[in-house]
Amino acid sequence: MKLPTIAALWMEGPLSYLEQLCLKSFVDAGHRVVLYHYGPLQNVPDGIELADASPILPRTDFLTHQRTGSPALHSDLFRYKMLAQSENTIWADTDAYCMKPFETPNGHFYGWESSKHINGGVLGLPQDSETLRALLEFTSDEFAIPSWYGKEYQQELEAARDAGQPVHASEQPWGVWGPHAVTHFLHETGEARFALPQEGLYPFTFKDRRKMLRRNFDVSPYITDNTFSVHLYGRRMRARLVEREGGVPHPKSLLGTLLKKHDVDPLKAPIPAKPKPAGVAPVQTIEKVGRGQVNLTDLADRLELDRGSSKHRYTELYQLLLLQYRNRKIEFMEIGQEAMASPEQGHADGAEVPSVQMWLEYFPKGQVSRLVHGEEAVFADDRRAQMACRLEDRASIKAAVPLNSKFDVIIDDATQASHHQQNAFLELFPKIKSGGIYIIEDLRWQPNKLEISGVTKTSELFESYRKTGVFEHSDKDIADAFNALRVDFSGCFMFQVDFDKSKRNQLLVVHKR
Repeated sequence: MKLPTIAALWMEGPLSYLEQLCLKSFVDAGHRVVLYHYGPLQNVPDGIELADASPILPRTDFLTHQRTGSPALHSDLFRYKMLAQSENTIWADTDAYCMKPFETPNGHFYGWESSKHINGGVLGLPQDSETLRALLEFTSDEFAIPSWYGKEYQQELEAARDAGQPVHASEQPWGVWGPHAVTHFLHETGEARFALPQEGLYPFTFKDRRKMLRRNFDVSPYITDNTFSVHLYGRRMRARLVEREGGVPHPKSLLGTLLKKHDVDPLKAPIPAKPKPAGVAPVQTIEKVGRGQVNLTDLADRLELDRGSSKHRYTELYQLLLLQYRNRKIEFMEIGQEAMASPEQGHADGAEVPSVQMWLEYFPKGQVSRLVHGEEAVFADDRRAQMACRLEDRASIKAAVPLNSKFDVIIDDATQASHHQQNAFLELFPKIKSGGIYIIEDLRWQPNKLEISGVTKTSELFESYRKTGVFEHSDKDIADAFNALRVDFSGCFMFQVDFDKSKRNQLLVVHKR
């Protein structure tokens, strides 16, 4: 069987060694590789065919994502149109590294990136694919309203459209034309059945990406005989390499060994640093590092957590709220999904969960507990403890946390499902010490797979309380339970996305009397 052609897109300008590595890996695996482009290119490896991208999709500035400035929307549409015009061709992002030749008996070639999403970073769809037809139809309208973010968001977009102010795709969530659309239509058509398991194309998750830069790291639990490709998360990986690795990975890291394998010299095609704007410019977060004491944003950025300056900026508020506890013997709890490794697994410092590392470092005298949604190992030592429960069951939450436990701070960053958030609050807010703080993150997005239709969303629940002083809920018993807790509220605060009052509520802070 003839190997499929690999197609990629690089708008213009120089390729760094990261893109060189990925493109060359396909050539070395025996694939024909076509690199589409709009402007002049530099640093293109030998063996790569160049092709003008304009006949497939003319270049336009209307398809740049507003928040990130990324041309991802353009790239998404380009790959769908290109696949519709090409035979025996698979799309590959320029940060997809080929472990072994791509082979498909039916033209379908894509894989699960997580338990929720099938990514389109590597995408093979035959020309008669129903998914491809649906993707092209949806993306033909730049103001199309996605159904995959839940009814509330869909109704918000419909209201804007009906008011004559339709919301452009560039102002919708990142991935609206990409992995989220791909996942939706693959399920709708039934073609999701062809998706490779996660080890096939995305063995390292987004959260695991730093492990590819660790020296002497054992990759065997991730890369197996069934792995075709490794996604390098290019934008974040390039930033990490420039800001934390001196621009070049350690030679004994996975990335370092791959560069050596394909004879790619990182010094000949360096990753460009971000240019500084001319004249007076905003102070970048990296410029603040080293001034004064190390704060929570410094730690979050070092660990590449989305709570830091790169995305949600929660740590800017947390630094203000939590500094008072920093050198105290604080009792801190985080509710999450990712479990810590037990001491028996050789990770007594909690190093496998970056947020746990952050809290242990920020609270050097503190006890850090983690309540995990699921069935995980339960343990405790001098600095940390792990408990497990089912967040859909209040009795399970109550049984998981020791009866006499008291906490200074609890932060809920678990599933984001409204009923999970509310169950946890009802059971755990009474365990907050007087003067303590309870925080719920990510109020504006609830997962469709977990959210229960008809259940009042957590943001709406607390918005009604802030306006009227009374909790209103679709379930009277839950409303009564929340109203019974009001006497212990000292303050209830809601913060918007980017702390911008014109945007939706994102973060809840409740201060206990």
